[in-house]
Amino acid sequence: MTFRIESEALQPETWREDLQSPLCGAYASFEGWVRDNNDGHDVHKLEYQAYEALALKEGQRILAEAAKKFPIERALCVHRVGELVIGDLAVWVGVSSAHRDEAFRACRFIIDEVKHRVPIWKKEHYSDGDSGWVNCEACAAHDD
Repeated sequence: MTFRIESEALQPETWREDLQSPLCGAYASFEGWVRDNNDGHDVHKLEYQAYEALALKEGQRILAEAAKKFPIERALCVHRVGELVIGDLAVWVGVSSAHRDEAFRACRFIIDEVKHRVPIWKKEHYSDGDSGWVNCEACAAHDD
């Protein structure tokens, strides 16, 4: 069970192999991509920032909780930080287990908890030149 933060483009092709096990008959993954719109705004690009030490600790805690809650063999979650453009992969989750239901449920649990609990903040840059932090009023108060 591993949670990572990357500043370079995410490459999930190789991670699937890391999740393979002879004990597993199922694999599920989730990819979160940067889209070109949000809440009525045309989005030009995104910027992710993280409190890395705490993000890594909380991410590992979430994966450990998933392993206790679901009978899974392996799990990996990688979140990108830095500047991302439309179509970039922002977050990836992969889970392997004996059966598909556990893999699907654990994958959903992990991404939902990561989005809710891990201190990673998203700033949207809009096509009209404006920008704003998403769901982070405290961040916006400290924005330069």
